[in-house]
Amino acid sequence: MLGMIAAVLFFIAFLINAADISTNQTFSSVNVMLLGLTALALHVAGIGSAWPRRR
Repeated sequence: MLGMIAAVLFFIAFLINAADISTNQTFSSVNVMLLGLTALALHVAGIGSAWPRRR
C-alpha cells in the first residue's frame, strides 16, 4: 500500500515540476518527492505490508 502511495506522490511531484506550477513552500515538488521517498522507504522496510511477519 505504501508503495502505491509513493508512486502517486512521485507522479504529483513530477506534474508540479513539469508544468512549472507555482505552489507555496510547503507543497513544493521537492517536499512532495521527499514524502514519496519516505513512503517508499517504509514500504521497503516492511511497514504497512499486507503480510504480517511471524517468527
